[in-house]
Amino acid sequence: MRVIFNVDAITAPLTGIGRYALELARGLARHREVEALRLYSAYRWVGDPEHALAANRTIATLRKNVPFKTAALEAYTQLRSAMFRLHTRQMRDWLLHTPNYVLMPFAGPALTTVHDLSWLNYPETHPVERVRFLDRHLPRTLEKAAAVFTDSQFIADEIVTKLDVPRAKVRVVPLGADAAYRPRAHDELMPALAKHDLADKAYLLVVATQEPRKNLARLVRAYAALPASLRARHPLVIVGARGWLSAELESVLAPLEARGEVRRLGYVAESELPLVYAGAHAFAFPSLYEGFGLPVLEAMASGVPVLTSNVSSLPEIARDAAGEVALTVDPLDESALRGGLERVLEDAAWRDQARPRGIQRARGFTWARCVDETVAVYREVLASNSLREPL
Repeated sequence: MRVIFNVDAITAPLTGIGRYALELARGLARHREVEALRLYSAYRWVGDPEHALAANRTIATLRKNVPFKTAALEAYTQLRSAMFRLHTRQMRDWLLHTPNYVLMPFAGPALTTVHDLSWLNYPETHPVERVRFLDRHLPRTLEKAAAVFTDSQFIADEIVTKLDVPRAKVRVVPLGADAAYRPRAHDELMPALAKHDLADKAYLLVVATQEPRKNLARLVRAYAALPASLRARHPLVIVGARGWLSAELESVLAPLEARGEVRRLGYVAESELPLVYAGAHAFAFPSLYEGFGLPVLEAMASGVPVLTSNVSSLPEIARDAAGEVALTVDPLDESALRGGLERVLEDAAWRDQARPRGIQRARGFTWARCVDETVAVYREVLASNSLREPL
């Protein structure tokens, strides 16, 4: 098979969708069934997955800083579509996959990935231009797509019920945890932890973009309600880019940061992030809504006890056949969050059983599996397409 893969989402700092796109691009490039792979970013071809990060930097800067964002985004979309039509006019027998919602116009078989419906369920947590863009363009993509990938059964059900996509068109392919996320020896951790002033600190880790859907303001208030002695033993460390609509979060963080009980590391380099995970005493991810919840999987793979939410897709990762692997609570209930934090930090018996169960649970989610299951859907779509073509 010959595949065109859109790599617009591979933009630093990598978030969940960017990581998914990067890992798929890497896996497709070496997959035995993919005889040819072309990567398209913005308005041109790029050479390989690693070049995409550099190639997308300028476009990402323009998107962030250009005024009149909605109008500019529409103009950019029209230009990109015209360029893609030009570049692919002789490639009808290829397959197109965009890993980030909206398809570009293409005459051959096309597939998309819809990671979640947060812009529809929580529009107030997104920039307005993003909501308008998806409202305008996603319905046509869903009609055109031969198959719609998503990351969890929860989102698959939402795509069917809320977007009226036929269930036969939807394919659930879970994400994976990189092998770099694993338990580490103390000496292996020390250089990275020392760099971030975390050496020998039993810290509570959060990895999330600082935006409302991640529910960080409630988490921080719950943390602030813990006994001072517990906060002193377990400082809160937040990794992730500053996002949007964060005034509430800033107000609750300020006094804790002033006392040194909370530290924000911002973006942590890809080479260091698995070490920061593995060095944590516990991990918290009380998001209001997720399409998958990759940080939860990465923390469990690292052997770190996890507190997460009991809503959306998160229980699909946090539970195995025997029950809860991670501790799940109502993310809207600050008293439940506070109690959950106390347990994940202090309950030694629970922590001792959570670590090995989390590692075992995470072993079932690999990027190799994600790539193989994605290629299997490509194969299915191409076979169906060939049957429909006239002789």
